[in-house]
This record gives sequence, structure tokens and C-alpha cells, in this order.
Amino acid sequence: MTSSAPDISSPPAAPAVSDALGAVPSLAGLRAELDRIDDAIHDLLLRRGQVVEEVAAEGSKGRVAIRPGREAEIIRRLLARHTGRLPKRLVVRWWRELFAATTSMQGSYVVAVCETETGSPFVQAAREHFGALTPMRVHRTPAQAIGEVSSGAAIAAVLPVPADGEAASTAWWIALMHRDDPRIHVVARLPFWATRPEGAPQVQALVVAAVAPDASSKDRSLIGLELNAEASRTRLATALTAAGLPPLWTILRREPGEQVAQALVEVEGLVSDGDPRLAALAEAMRPPVVLGAYAVPVEGETA
Repeated sequence: MTSSAPDISSPPAAPAVSDALGAVPSLAGLRAELDRIDDAIHDLLLRRGQVVEEVAAEGSKGRVAIRPGREAEIIRRLLARHTGRLPKRLVVRWWRELFAATTSMQGSYVVAVCETETGSPFVQAAREHFGALTPMRVHRTPAQAIGEVSSGAAIAAVLPVPADGEAASTAWWIALMHRDDPRIHVVARLPFWATRPEGAPQVQALVVAAVAPDASSKDRSLIGLELNAEASRTRLATALTAAGLPPLWTILRREPGEQVAQALVEVEGLVSDGDPRLAALAEAMRPPVVLGAYAVPVEGETA
């Protein structure tokens, strides 16, 4: 594709703070310089959009695709090179909206949200991550939100992070152990900008989609296991550690009268289905299931 877009090999020149005689520029001159910078930024955004179109044509072949790991790496890289007083949160917010806009270039898409709290904090968290104007469908149960993904009506679903002692109807991760078609994976964790300023949604959520998670430089994986009902956390942690998968946290569920318990374990790194460490888990009654992975959120200033 040919383009008349500007050369993007180097960033726009920094604005001059004085003229050749050392005089402080006028307010009008500074505003004119800001206009030139805005035009340059817009030109680069237009060029970025063209490149995204080319990537989509080569990769997704007409399907709307999400790449949470790739997006996380872009934001981490930009934050690492960020300098000056411009708040880092702008980088996160700007690029999250940019990702939403470029994803929509591939086709219309919807995000399903399981909202369990008053004040709609999960919807707020979803909009923070997927874009303020991205269409969203709100559901009261995880099963309804996951159903939207399974049917293809939604590109992703935002669900509450699992917790110990939750009711069977809200333990949505157990359904992911069935490996239904299409297979649903955990692909992201919200919020990615982990430091929460006053007024920002405080909830913790996971994102599921009908795609496998893509790697970033720092990931965590979720593994589901079926165990004997008499299994203990201590024994499971020992087995996981011996297999090379020391748990960061574990949820162990037992229903009264059932002969099987389910466990959800978080471990470091991106674990795949064929990882030999999974086969070493003798505690499991059936082969463990990798439920997905997510890029570890970043910390930052709240100002």
C-alpha cells in the first residue's frame, strides 16, 4: 500500500522555546507550535491506522481479533521510555482508546460484562480497558456473559475474579475446564493500570475470549484441576511446587456429597496445554486444564 503519510522513522522535533535572538516566544507562537505538533500526531495516527489495516489483512483474514499480550507489551515499552511531567496515565488511557479504535476497524464488536455490584464498577472497568464508546452488553451472571462469547455475539467477556467460598453459580472458571467448542480462555486481567486513583473503579476482573492468550514479557497462568474430595491445599501446593509450578494462590472448592473437588491455581509464566510439568501433577484425577493467562498489570503514579 502506498501512502503520502510522513516519515515515522523519528519523532517530531521538540518545540522551540526561544527564537534565534533568545527571545521568549509569544503565546500565539506557542499555540501555533502546538497546532503543528497536533497535526504531526494526527498524521502519525493516520499512518498507524493504515499499518493496522495491512496487519489485519495479513493475519485475521476478516475476523475481529484481540491481542491482549501484544497490547500490554506496547504499553509497557512506552511507559519505560516515558520522561517529563506528562502523566504516565495518559499513555495508558490514550493507547487503550487507540487499541479500541483500531480493533473496531476490523469490524463491529461487542464486549459482554457480568455486573454484580451497584454503581456498575465492572462496566466502568471494561470501558477503561476496551474504550469508552465500545458497545457493551451487561449481564447479571457469568454464564450469560460467557454465553455471548461462545455464540460469537461478543468478542470478550469481563468477569469478576474468582474468590474462595463463592457460590457454585458464580464459580465460572469450572465451566472453562470442560474445553467446550469454541474453547474459552482467560486472556487479560483488569485493570491493567493497577494503581487506582480516587474515583476509579476498584474491582478486579478477568477477561475471557474464544482465543488462546498471547504472550507478553511477564505473564501469569491459571490452571484448573480435578482432585479427590479429600485433597488439601497444603498437599496440592507441595505437588505443584515439586512439578515446577509453585502456586501464587489457590482456590479449592468442595461441594457437599461430591467425590471430586475443583482447584484453581495461579502460577508464574505462560503455561501451554502441552507443558510437561502438568503431566507431573500426580494429585490430579484428570489431566490439568490450562484455563488461560494474562499479562501482569503495571503499577504507576496516580496523578
